[in-house]
Amino acid sequence: MASIASVTLEVADPTAAEHFYAAAFGLGPELRVRASEAPTTGFRGFTLSLTVSQPSTVDSLVDSALAAGASSVKPVKKSFWGYGGVVQAPDGTLWKIATSAKKDKGPATREIDRFVLLLGAEDVLASKQFYVDRGFTVGKSFGRKYVEFDTPSSPVTLALYGRRALAKDAGVPPDGTGSHRIVLDSDNGPFSDPDGFEWEKPSH
Repeated sequence: MASIASVTLEVADPTAAEHFYAAAFGLGPELRVRASEAPTTGFRGFTLSLTVSQPSTVDSLVDSALAAGASSVKPVKKSFWGYGGVVQAPDGTLWKIATSAKKDKGPATREIDRFVLLLGAEDVLASKQFYVDRGFTVGKSFGRKYVEFDTPSSPVTLALYGRRALAKDAGVPPDGTGSHRIVLDSDNGPFSDPDGFEWEKPSH
């Protein structure tokens, strides 16, 4: 079964990015950074999402991200689906931190339940078929709107969302040009998907 070993963000200053992510989220080897000066403007076509168990954990992670240098894109608030917000890391990556819970059930923690990569697709069905042809198994699918792949052995969950809908969800304009500034690491690589997202074999 296909899976993602890790996500590599291409950043101008890898040392600064590593310090930011250690302070903000404390993520492990599933998130890597490497140097890149590739031109990029506007929305890069993806978001990274951290799903947690309760509102106080959302607050803890968002607060530490802002303290480490992130900027607020969508302030944390309650909604009909739960509680969450969006921040932008100093390297430009958009992060959504959210929970489906409306109330805390225990003390605040910094435990992350799921790390989800959402790729914005111009044609969700075409991209879905592309990934199925490369060994990915569909876990959830909502027509042309959203697809989530079943990757139980992977530290990163892969999902597809319409590009404009993803930008709206993140609270940014959908326009963007240049590099996505992200590379996906999988034993199924190397390949490039219909929206230009690059996959590589992880370097062990």
